[in-house]
Amino acid sequence: MIQHRGPISGIAAWQHAYVATAGYDNQVICWDQRTGTAIARSFHDHLANQCAFSPDGRHLVTSSSDYTARLWTVPDLRLVAVLADQEDDVEMSVFHPSKELIATASRDHRVRVYDFTGALVARFTGHTADVISVEWARDSDELISSSDDGTIKRWSLETGGLIADLDMDGIETDTIAISSGGTIFAGNDEGQIIVVGPTERSVLPAHEAGIKRLVLDDARNLLVSLSYDRTMQLWDVASGVPERRDTTALPDDVWPRSCAFAGGSRLVFATFGAGYRGYDYEGKAWDAAEVPPTQGVNAVLPTASGTLTIGDAGIVHRGDTGVVHHEGEVVARTGSLCNFLTPLGGLVLSGGQLGKVFDALTGRELHQHRSPLNCGAAFERDGASYAVVGAYTGEGLLLRLTGAGEAEHVEDLPLHTNAVKGVAVSGDLIFSVAADASATWYRISDLTKVATIEDAHDRIANGCAGLGEGWFASVSRDLKLRIWDPQQRAEVLDTPHTHSIKCVAASGDGRVVASGAYNGRIALYDRTAGEWTTVVRPTTAGISSLTWDAERKAFAASSYDGQVYYTPVI
Repeated sequence: MIQHRGPISGIAAWQHAYVATAGYDNQVICWDQRTGTAIARSFHDHLANQCAFSPDGRHLVTSSSDYTARLWTVPDLRLVAVLADQEDDVEMSVFHPSKELIATASRDHRVRVYDFTGALVARFTGHTADVISVEWARDSDELISSSDDGTIKRWSLETGGLIADLDMDGIETDTIAISSGGTIFAGNDEGQIIVVGPTERSVLPAHEAGIKRLVLDDARNLLVSLSYDRTMQLWDVASGVPERRDTTALPDDVWPRSCAFAGGSRLVFATFGAGYRGYDYEGKAWDAAEVPPTQGVNAVLPTASGTLTIGDAGIVHRGDTGVVHHEGEVVARTGSLCNFLTPLGGLVLSGGQLGKVFDALTGRELHQHRSPLNCGAAFERDGASYAVVGAYTGEGLLLRLTGAGEAEHVEDLPLHTNAVKGVAVSGDLIFSVAADASATWYRISDLTKVATIEDAHDRIANGCAGLGEGWFASVSRDLKLRIWDPQQRAEVLDTPHTHSIKCVAASGDGRVVASGAYNGRIALYDRTAGEWTTVVRPTTAGISSLTWDAERKAFAASSYDGQVYYTPVI
């Protein structure tokens, strides 16, 4: 059976005929829209991020973290061309409305245009951070792109130059849509829709958290906005100013990263499961059929009673074999994709897309936050046990273990102004890193901020680990390992990695640091020897997390392929 084995990150539809999905399992699948059955599949070498149909429905373009976009025939997904000039992840690709041209947005800060043979036609340079979204101006040879640098830029294919540079007040803007009349709709990290007309700009508060995707059906004057506040808003934009037509909470399995207008009054959505989910905006009803779960693992925790894992399906498994995967004992079900496992007394904290903190040993909900959760770390303070949980909206949720063994929410620490990607503890310090490349230190003894370095990394920071006595390690998309001393000074080390580093962990004594990448590579750095001693690639799927297994004297690495791999320290 053809289905996804990892979360679906991108989705597209063409009229009443087809739906295409792109997933974290590297797969691209073409579905028959009428029956919901898979017709064909193809593969990238890395995560497939987004997909789009050509205006005539004869081709599909897909964007991947393997640094390529690829052009396929529809519906058989035969490869036509590889668009391969990018130097980092391709986040989005779109077809020209009337010519055989494709524009791409890449995390290497550039916008490019290719023809259908894969030949590079133009390269636009000017963004100073990752380019996340790109669109063609309707019926013209102009492009509009948005970037993490807080700007929207307009480019001319004819001249190869910049036409306009719109400052979005430094707020990251992940998504844009453009009407046939030239109005730009932009969604930012503060949950606002910015409407940029020919002569004026307006700001519309739309969501309680950042907007991750805007999708426009220009013919019907309808705009969809998706947010990490777990809602979908449908807007009528016939007047040029969005007027709310519908709002609905997203089912737990829907990932608010991508959706598409399909046939009739139907919308289709990316999910954390093996297939997509539909919504009828006229009938205001979601598909009732269950989306089968996937087996990807996002976190691993060795314990005295066996190794725990949790992942896309929110199911906690326990196993005691060398390779732990979804065939282990089911311990609990949280009902949500979860990203971390953090022991706190007799509890094991977890959480993810729903913004809920769970006890992974029972599936019981402990606390509700306003945005998804990424990471956690535990520590002792004044004889009590605490944990801090990092949120997409920049807070660190401070939880205290009560005498009754419950986790009590104390307060939210303002760690960052962007998504917290990692949090760790060492000595009297809490250390955290964020998607905006910053790093923050808090003192545990009095819970006061010690310092924040805004440009601590050259790219998005993805994780951190405590090394003992106030020392920390952090990793970033810039492919560097940073070792931080207690005075917030970093030693920046080159790594053997060729693709973005996802996670980092340290041995119990802090001597060996392990890093794991999105292409399945694990590397060990010996701080005493000052060298990388081990480089292995146990899987072609991404390494989602690393943790130290003291009993095995090895690092346990969870993977998006649903398994756990052990790398011993020699």
